Amino acid sequence: MPNQTKGMSSQDRKRVVMALKALSNENRMAIFEQIRAGHGRAQLDADNRLSVCCVAENFNISLSTISHHIKELKAAGLVHCERQGQNIL
Repeated sequence: MPNQTKGMSSQDRKRVVMALKALSNENRMAIFEQIRAGHGRAQLDADNRLSVCCVAENFNISLSTISHHIKELKAAGLVHCERQGQNIL
């Protein structure tokens, strides 16, 4: 067993694995890249956040599938989401 006093902690290693798993899906990777790059800036809210609907406009997949992918990215700690009324930002 490798020496855990050097390199990443066990918790850090788990975070990296979760992030890599989330980004291993082609659609999630594309969604993450779009959010990271700030595509759709014309549709940002006052706090410079994109809504899920704005993200979905750039993909030929259902809104529920986009929401699922964003949920996976959030679980991996790659994006932060919050609800404002009926919108998820």
